[in-house]
Amino acid sequence: MVVQDAVDLVRNAIMMSLIIGAPLLVIGMLVGLAIGLIQALTQIQDQTVSTVPKLVAMTIAIALALPWMTDQMLEYSRNLIRDIPALVSPR
Repeated sequence: MVVQDAVDLVRNAIMMSLIIGAPLLVIGMLVGLAIGLIQALTQIQDQTVSTVPKLVAMTIAIALALPWMTDQMLEYSRNLIRDIPALVSPR
């Protein structure tokens, strides 16, 4: 295996984890921002007020995005397994 192949494998793995995790992180960020704005406007500074809506929103988001996330992971795994012979064979 050439060093460039190893670098490409790591880069692709990191990109796939970012792509798969992005919807949940964006939902958590948007809900946290909205709750933080509401807390600033109403001056309610309780931690559970911000935590519970984020947990609920992220649970709903993962339930909705799970089929897409699974498809992405399966496609990445198929491509990785398909490319194993080319990666381990000497050049």
